[in-house]
Amino acid sequence: MREKIGLVYKGKKITIHDVEKVSKFKEGIGLMFHHREKCPAMLFEFKKPNKMKIHSLFVFFPFVGVWMDNENKIIEIKFVRPWKLSVSPKKNFYKLLEIPVNKKYRREIMLLVESQKDL
Repeated sequence: MREKIGLVYKGKKITIHDVEKVSKFKEGIGLMFHHREKCPAMLFEFKKPNKMKIHSLFVFFPFVGVWMDNENKIIEIKFVRPWKLSVSPKKNFYKLLEIPVNKKYRREIMLLVESQKDL
């Protein structure tokens, strides 16, 4: 089941629609092998704070990683290019939202990514 998630970033309320909560089974796959325009945003939730690294191997399009605390407060945002071996935030997090750079999420990404030249 897909849902929406509300974020506040720099005083702006941002709602991300069509978010898929990732099950433990799909946790290791994430955005890998998905088609850019059909791919939903994916939310990974963890019970304990962690500093796990992610990668973008076999992800054929860029995405935005949004690391959050347990109350959806944004800790860090990174623009992730395809085929990166390792990406991690500086602080511990409870949630990770991966938003594919596609037409569906263009407006939300423009609000989140400061350096829009990457888009």
